[in-house]
Amino acid sequence: MPPLLTIVVPCFNEAENVIPMAQRLEAALQGIAWEVIFVDDDSPDGTAAIARRLAEQDERVRCIRRIGRRGLASACIEGMMASSAPYVAVIDGDLQHDETILPRMLEALRSGRADVAIGSRHVPGGEAAEGFSPLRRRISEGGTALARAMLPVRVEDPMSGYFMLPRPIFEELAPRLTGRGFKILVDILLSAGRKLRVEEVPYTFRPRVAGDSKLDTAVLLEFLALLLDKALGGLLPLRFMSFALVGGFGILVHLAVLGVAIRFMPFVNAQWVATFVAMTANFWLNNRITYRDVRLRGPKLWRGLILFYVVCGLGAAANVGVADLLLRDELAAWRWAGAAGALLTGVWNYAVSATLVWRAR
Repeated sequence: MPPLLTIVVPCFNEAENVIPMAQRLEAALQGIAWEVIFVDDDSPDGTAAIARRLAEQDERVRCIRRIGRRGLASACIEGMMASSAPYVAVIDGDLQHDETILPRMLEALRSGRADVAIGSRHVPGGEAAEGFSPLRRRISEGGTALARAMLPVRVEDPMSGYFMLPRPIFEELAPRLTGRGFKILVDILLSAGRKLRVEEVPYTFRPRVAGDSKLDTAVLLEFLALLLDKALGGLLPLRFMSFALVGGFGILVHLAVLGVAIRFMPFVNAQWVATFVAMTANFWLNNRITYRDVRLRGPKLWRGLILFYVVCGLGAAANVGVADLLLRDELAAWRWAGAAGALLTGVWNYAVSATLVWRAR
């Protein structure tokens, strides 16, 4: 029988969880025609190889191995677009979501009560405490508050990565999705252009058994950039806004270093020191956040840093020149002169990083 439901499992370094996931789905979906698609971002632990060996034994299992691109949202989109089933679901590959509620989620859609069924930790009967570290709890609570302020429909758990919807609705929305970051559910709800009917099904968020968590503070910054992108109607590229957020932090670093260095050396020398430190901080943060999906690693990381220094040297020279000019003409205090130079460097850095540094892989 053709599948009624496709479950998409985005993966990165989840080799130990592939077989248990398939076993749990089989137990939970008795009497339902289903398939599972593991979408693996070229995990070095061999996640894709295990999924393919499993697929040789079970025709309900498929695997998509992605080369040269990374990110949970885009992995979910590719997996759902590869389905021909009437309904598609997304569940994390870390076994922390309760697969036994999948039939209830499916029934909510098939009955016509909802357009989207969400596995929720924050409705009566749901529980998140046991599966969250203090850091993850703070990140989730912060993202939840931001999302609720923007969503057109009340959702108790908008940060959930566990949801299901009819494939035709997803295909309608897919061209409008940002496709970046870790929180694709919010992207779907904000891209619909109308209030989708939502039903939240409670479940208990489990502790992770194997693998490593991918949720950190960088995810919250990406999530903030996603909300800004939707609020501005896609006017500015999401990557540019993420770069700008990192750049704002870089300016603070620049001014902090400048404030210390100017006590021990002339302004121009202090400005060079502050520029170098801020440039280094911006590179590491952008590699971690803005270009997370094409992050440089190993030897490529150090080559990228050197290239970043070289191409940004011109921007740094303009930075120091503009700041020194403003200071000599007494048009601004040293703080404003330093900030003006740092802003000019930020614009230049974005242009060259997008075209040279993170593309030189």
